[in-house]
Amino acid sequence: MSITLSSLILCPIWISMAQIQQGGPDEKEKTTALKDLLSRIDLDELMKKDEPPLDFPDTLEGFEYAFNEKGQLRHIKTGEPFVFNYREDLHRWNQKRYEALGEIITKYVYELLEKDCNLKKISIPVDATESEPKSFIFMSEDALTNPQKLMVLIHGSGVVRAGQWARRLIINEDLDSGTQIPFIKRAMDEGYGVIVLNPNENYIEVEKPKIHVQSSSDSSDEPAEKRERKDKVSKETKKRRDFYEKYRNPQREREMMQLYIRENGSPEEHAIYVWDHFIAQSAAENVFFVAHSYGGLAFVELMIQREADVKNKVTAVALTDSVHNVWHQEAGKTIREWMREKVRESFFWQLVQVKSTPSPKTKLHTKPAS
Repeated sequence: MSITLSSLILCPIWISMAQIQQGGPDEKEKTTALKDLLSRIDLDELMKKDEPPLDFPDTLEGFEYAFNEKGQLRHIKTGEPFVFNYREDLHRWNQKRYEALGEIITKYVYELLEKDCNLKKISIPVDATESEPKSFIFMSEDALTNPQKLMVLIHGSGVVRAGQWARRLIINEDLDSGTQIPFIKRAMDEGYGVIVLNPNENYIEVEKPKIHVQSSSDSSDEPAEKRERKDKVSKETKKRRDFYEKYRNPQREREMMQLYIRENGSPEEHAIYVWDHFIAQSAAENVFFVAHSYGGLAFVELMIQREADVKNKVTAVALTDSVHNVWHQEAGKTIREWMREKVRESFFWQLVQVKSTPSPKTKLHTKPAS
């Protein structure tokens, strides 16, 4: 059984408390003081001191994983699936490791969209300056010029990005189950143009600027002795603050701030922006949407904001595990009637099943949207 640093730190305090509790009133006061000390110790932060460094590889090879010929993520040496609990009793560290791997997989899927699916990465906002935050979507070469059919894919909420349905499925199952790639390839084989939305890419993260406190002695007319005394107090205060920061943030994780992307600061805004600047401008007579989870809510919001245009251009919508609510979102009667006719809902497992079905005549068992 391993003994952690946090246990070693707390053991003497617990022992002292046990000894003191056997004494009289003075000892009880000391017990109260020790209890107060314990109440002010952040155990979650303290346990960070026991963690290995949060320094993870930035490539799949660095993690010693690769996707095999079946699209399954496997360890290069053992051939085993991904193991979340790589280090026992270090859930936070394991989670950080999982998130780091997820970021690599996101970039890997982006590469597949461009290389295997021949999609183009399009930066948005379309009129963005060099210095402002940007996002992007993916489109097929004929997405705006195909006169017949256009397929639009929208994923759900969370960590997933363009081209993904579920990161967990990519890691634990395979690329076909967790990505939109099979849908994209089949749509293109059947003559559709394709647009892949990226509704969760709403901001970029940058490190918070450090605040420099200017010394009061720089501009003060106080006597030199008083200024020196103030400076000494200031230095002591800074020393204590730095010591506390080292305790509070022992891994020196950077403090980040979010800079939102213009007109794309939420999935709903993103869907409307892509509609206005791309889908509405496309030549396709028939536009089809496939929206999963929160993507369904984003589509309903698009419908509310652009009702006439959507009715004129969209032929059908497939929703899977959608979290939309036409009453909560205040969709009008005409929208609800259109959705009953044009929208079909199914469970995600049915969506996964249909992705690889060879015959275009195969249909899901669907029900009208409520």
